[in-house]
Amino acid sequence: MAEKRDYYEVLGVNKNATDEELKKAYRKLAKKYHPDANPDNKKEAEAKFKEVNEAYENLSDPQKRKMYDQFGHDGPQGFGGAGGPFGQGGYYSYTSSGFDGFGDFGDLGDIFSSFFGGGFGGRSSSRQSRGPRKGADLNLNMEISFEEAFLGVEKEIVINRNEKCNVCNGTGAKPGTSVTKCTVCNGTGQVRQVQNTILGQVQTTKTCSNCHGTGEVIKEVCENCKGKGYVRKQPKIKVKIPAGIDNNQTVVLREEGEPGEKGGPKGDLYITIRIRKNNIFTRNGSTVLCDIPITITQATLGAELEIPMVDGTKEKYKIPEGTQTGTKFTIRNKGFKSVNSNIQGNFVFTVIVQTPKKLSKEQRDLLLELAKTMNEQPPVKKKGIFG
Repeated sequence: MAEKRDYYEVLGVNKNATDEELKKAYRKLAKKYHPDANPDNKKEAEAKFKEVNEAYENLSDPQKRKMYDQFGHDGPQGFGGAGGPFGQGGYYSYTSSGFDGFGDFGDLGDIFSSFFGGGFGGRSSSRQSRGPRKGADLNLNMEISFEEAFLGVEKEIVINRNEKCNVCNGTGAKPGTSVTKCTVCNGTGQVRQVQNTILGQVQTTKTCSNCHGTGEVIKEVCENCKGKGYVRKQPKIKVKIPAGIDNNQTVVLREEGEPGEKGGPKGDLYITIRIRKNNIFTRNGSTVLCDIPITITQATLGAELEIPMVDGTKEKYKIPEGTQTGTKFTIRNKGFKSVNSNIQGNFVFTVIVQTPKKLSKEQRDLLLELAKTMNEQPPVKKKGIFG
């Protein structure tokens, strides 16, 4: 299978392109490579047309563009799906929606309408409105702990979404009845009118008022969904958060969004992760950072410390004598895992030497004797420029 080209390269724009620049590039290329505009080289044009549409579909959607910029074509493979650390389940990696005929090309109807004067090659924007359409995507935020981000976790969430009515099976018609083709527009969803003007006859097209552009009429509506074909529900969904996920990264659950129309696929569910602050640990990329307090005697004589890890275990680490406050030490491969690889970061701790605020008489006398043996003197106060 040939490797996909970079979406920005396909559209001929840079990674900082604005929405308007993306749309302009898309319109230009869509017109250029439309199969009907290339009758002598239709197969190659169709492949180019598909590539251009896929690139625009992913880059024009803010969430999908964010995911593509972050993970590329392959998506967050470590996030689950086939071969991921969690195996199969309700958690899927990011993939492009691919190509399915000419019915889901966004604003291509507008493109060809403005370019060719209302419907190109026998196709018009009404086909899109009457054909299968993907459901809307859903977005929500989820807060997890520092430890959950480090180890990975499975959460159960409740979302609000429309689901297909199980009484009418999504048709919107009362059980025992069926949806019929609109007799006014003959199922096209649009009504054409011809007007005589000084420039000759002008044909206009408008949405059919009888079926509201659907091309179908429901004579007896389903009482459960009131003819909508769907009902509002609050399903529970399990979400697997991979170990190593970072703040503001997004988990994508395929086909867990709103239901599609006319047999189209469901939308996707985008979950943006927020990680709560930890009282002990902080994070810099895949590196875990931590401050470890030690005593003056430990810093002076050296000591074997027990360093707490994020997963609840402890690592023994020997610091040398004469360690100064602020010195950093590294424990390798004890940091965050990389979501898309087996690489693991490091654990870096900084020792903070604590000076005792209260001493017993015995401790004070001992320190005084120690000071005598070290010939310690108080620091000389330097005079300022004014004496």
